[in-house]
Amino acid sequence: MKTRLHNDKEQIFCEWRHRWVRLTPEEWVRQQLLHRLVEQFGYPASLIAVEAFITVGEAKKRCDAIVYDNTMQALMLIECKAETVPLTQKTLDQAVTYNRKLNVPYLLLHNGPQTICIHGNNIYTSGLPRYADLLRRE
Repeated sequence: MKTRLHNDKEQIFCEWRHRWVRLTPEEWVRQQLLHRLVEQFGYPASLIAVEAFITVGEAKKRCDAIVYDNTMQALMLIECKAETVPLTQKTLDQAVTYNRKLNVPYLLLHNGPQTICIHGNNIYTSGLPRYADLLRRE
C-alpha cells in the first residue's frame, strides 16, 4: 500500500477508487482488510466497490465496501471501524440498515483486531471467509 504526506496530511492510495484519500484510522483498517481479502482470500479486486452510495429512505448513505459476484449481484456488505472502536450492536444496526436496501447474504464487521461475519442466523468470529465460500453458500 502506498502512502504519502500531502499538504501536511497523511494519505493512502485507494486502488479501488483510483485516487489518494485521507489516511484516517478507519481508512487504514479498510485498506488493510481489502488488500487481505484480495491477496489471501481470493476476492477479485474488480468485484469490490468502496464507499458505494445507497439510498436508505430519504437519506444517501455510503457503504464502506460491497463485494459482488461476477453477475454484479451483491454478496457481502463490509462495515469497518477504527481499531479503537469496538464492534457493537450499533455497528451491526448500521450494517443491517444498509442491508435492508442491498439484501446481501453476508455482513462483515471489522475493526482490525476483531472480525464478525454474519450469514443468515450464523455468526462467525473466527476469521474471514474465502471468496469461493461466499459463492457456495449463497
